[in-house]
Formats: sequence, C-alpha cells, structure tokens
Amino acid sequence: METTLTTDVIIVGAGPTGLSLAIQLMRYNINFVIFDPKEGVTELSKALVVHARTLEIYDQIGLAEKAVAGGERLQKGVLTHDGKVSTRLDFSDFGGQFSPFPFLLIFEQSKNERLLYDYLQQHGQSVQWQTELESLTQDANGVNAVVRTKSGEIQTIKAAYLVGCDGASSPTRHALGLNFCGSTQPRLFYVADVQMEFPGDRNAFNAVMGEDSFVLIVPMQGDNRWRLIGNLPEYESQLDQEILFDAIEAKVKRLTQVSMDITKVHWFSSYKVHTRRAETFSSGRCFLAGDAAHIHTPAGGQGMNTGIQDAYNLAWKLAFVLQGKAQNSLLETYSEERVANAIRLLQTTDQFFDVAASDRWYLRFFRGNILPTLASLVSQFSPAKEFLFPVVSQIALNYEGSSLSQHQQRSKFEVKAGDRMPYFLIEGENIYNQLRAPKFHLLIFSDGQHDNSSLKLDAEYADCVELHVVPLYPRAVEIFGSKQSFQVLLRPDHYIALLSPDCSLNHLTAYFKQAIKL
Repeated sequence: METTLTTDVIIVGAGPTGLSLAIQLMRYNINFVIFDPKEGVTELSKALVVHARTLEIYDQIGLAEKAVAGGERLQKGVLTHDGKVSTRLDFSDFGGQFSPFPFLLIFEQSKNERLLYDYLQQHGQSVQWQTELESLTQDANGVNAVVRTKSGEIQTIKAAYLVGCDGASSPTRHALGLNFCGSTQPRLFYVADVQMEFPGDRNAFNAVMGEDSFVLIVPMQGDNRWRLIGNLPEYESQLDQEILFDAIEAKVKRLTQVSMDITKVHWFSSYKVHTRRAETFSSGRCFLAGDAAHIHTPAGGQGMNTGIQDAYNLAWKLAFVLQGKAQNSLLETYSEERVANAIRLLQTTDQFFDVAASDRWYLRFFRGNILPTLASLVSQFSPAKEFLFPVVSQIALNYEGSSLSQHQQRSKFEVKAGDRMPYFLIEGENIYNQLRAPKFHLLIFSDGQHDNSSLKLDAEYADCVELHVVPLYPRAVEIFGSKQSFQVLLRPDHYIALLSPDCSLNHLTAYFKQAIKL
C-alpha cells in the first residue's frame, strides 16, 4: 500500500551533512523527513579530523564538549625523510587567540555520526533507515520524492524543499541532471585503520616522505590505533588490480624504516582521488550539500567539515523563507556562497596533495630539502601560525563577495563584511555565548560616549534579530580597528552581514529590505 507524508524539507542522506542539516533545522522548528539506504550510522572511521569551525558550530547546540571529550587533540608532528627525522613540530598553542577550539581534533566520522544521531533521537526525531530514493519531481509549489522503504513499501514524501546529502554518487544530483565537473587523478592511494605497535608519539602525526611515496601515520583514539594514508605509485599502471593489505604493510615498513608490528586491521581501502563539483548546488527547490556537491583530495581533512558547513549555511536560509521572514531569493545565495568556497577548496587541496604525492623532480626536491625547514619555521614563527591556523581550521573562510555582505566605510575596519565573527573574550566570557539564539544578532560596540539604552528594534524584526550592546573593550578595538562606536549585524551562521560606524538602526532596516527582502 502506498502512503504519503507531508513535511517542510526532505533530507536525502543521513551522514554527517544530512544529520547536521536536520539538527540545524530543529533549531528553527522546521519539520523534515530524513532517510538513508544504510542500516544505520556508519561503523567505519572514514573522515578523521574535526576542525575548529565545526566545533564552533557544534558548540551552539551543546555538542562541542562531548566531541572534544570523545576525541584526541593532535598537537605535534614529526617529518621523516629516508628513515631519518628531519624536523619535529609543536602546534599545541596553534590558534588560541582565534577560536575557543585552537587545535585539530581526531574524532572519526563514525563518532560524529553517532553524536549527531543521538542528539536527534534525544529530541524526538528519527531517521528512516534502509529507505531509498526512487524518483523526485518538482514544480513551482514543491517537491515530491518517491521512496522505497525497508519493507518494500512505496512512499511519497511531499515538501517545500529537498536537500541531497547523499554522497559522491548522489542519486539526487543524477535525478536533477546536474553535471559533476572535474577529474580523477591517475594515481592510487590507500587508507587503513590498524592496531599497531609503533614507537611514535601518541599526540603526534608522522609524515614520512620517500622518493616517490609518502605515508601519514595519525594516532586514533584507542589502544595503539593508528590511521595510515599513503600512495602506491608501483600500482599506477594497474589501477583496477585488487590491492591486498600485505602490500600496504610492506610499503609502510619500507618507508618508515622503524620497528612496527601491525596486529589487527580494522579497515582498509585503496582508491583513486577525485576532484569534482556540481556546476550549481541548487536546481529549483532542490539543493546539494556535502559530497553530493563537491569531492576533493583528503589533504587537510576538509571534506566532512565542509559538508557540515554547507548544512549550516543552508539551514537558516531555508528556515527564514519557510517562516516568511525572507523572500525566496535568499535561497539563491546558498549556491552563490558555497560554490565559490568549493572552487577555492578544490584548488587548495589539489595543491597540497600534489606537493605530497607528485613524482615531479622539483617537488621531490622540495619534499626532501625545503619542506622540513619550512614546516619547522611555521611551527615556531607566530605570524606563520597566525596565517596557517585560520586556513586549516576553516575559520578564515569568508563570504566577502556575497550579495549578503554589505560594506559601510570598508577601509575603516580591519574586519570585513562576509568574515566570520571574530572570537574574543568579554570579561573572561566567550563572545559566542551571547550569540547562541538562531537569529540575526545586532551588536552595538559602544565607546560609552553615547547612551544606547534607548535603542529598540521595531516589532517586525523582534522575531529574527537580537540586539546586544557591548562595551568597546581593548580587544575589540584591536580586532576591528576602530576606537569609536560601531555596529555589527551578524547572520544566524555567525558571518558578518553588515559593518558600520553608524550605530542607528537605519542600516538594519535598509539591509533587510535590500538583502533579505523582508
């Protein structure tokens, strides 16, 4: 018997991206149906690193502390070449002034999915597991998704919008007829999670460089658990050949030239690296997020984090439109902002991976002779760390060119519209603690020369904007570069929408009429 469900948003896929989107929609009281063909959350470690920006997102819903407690902080690195240590890195104090989470967290994908799924269940929501998308259609009024459930029942789900978070082979993307532009590198790589007796520091990753090969050895949570990532150039003429773990183990031992004993293999896979993105991340009332929208090399551990941030960007926009707080045109900015980010990300990760894996002579020379010294300088030189941490942690990502970013006297400020809200403390308290409500936030940074107590938002903004008057402390002066009062209008995803030296509410009204079309 065929049944029909009606909801606001259909979420196809319950990996980290889909689960994150569901949780973000919950914050706005938006109804959704989320389904996935899997039997449940993954048991495989897969993606390994959670970055500061993702932890800041988790912190808004009270999950950051649980993630940190369940993971391992990665604070050191060892670079080895030809079996000899070439440099030791210490980034234990890597980004303390930039984020409340100034570290790389080893917290594998299976644990992220479990954390997010448990949160959904605790708040009365569920996932329709073992449910597959059969077809989808859309018109000006909504989307219909036809799915096949675990029992074989055909079900129609009607919604205003649909988001495909269904991975690199995305049935949603195929149903929408969107191209997945890019390339596949003609090189073979492997990833393995093992139980291993290894003399390395449990708080450090080991990057071992050879003539034409490399292996990254990264500690995982649990007794003697390690992640191995590397390349297999000797198999590149036989890309379709089955690779046994024995070949990987022999390769790792030959590169490291240290005594190690792999006692158990939890999981391993060989793969070719793909660098692709959809031409657009939206089509009508349907959207793509995560691997369905973009895939790239694993350099820097950016993939899972980027998908979670896709969801963070899209959720508030869907919510504002569904609640009548914005016009449909707001949804166009999702593809505008996230496609631009994906293009930058694909270029950056390609370059990083090329340095690590290319067999070109000058990159081999760079890896063996220049990289160790350069890496050592970065770990010791504060300006270098101040540049590198925001890039790796994704807090440097900005929407400066977005139509939602408006600049008033742009040259007056060190921070720009489109930047993430800078992190700092006010009387020992994290500024983000004041900004948890899923709304816009208007912050008036007051120098005390004018009385701002009479400022009051018009009734039409009361449901979507929260007003804060903040003393202009020295740290804020240092970050923003202004000693006089100014205002910051912050989007619900904590990116700056408007920055102005005028502390009246005139710019707020103009912004909502022009950018949000309220």
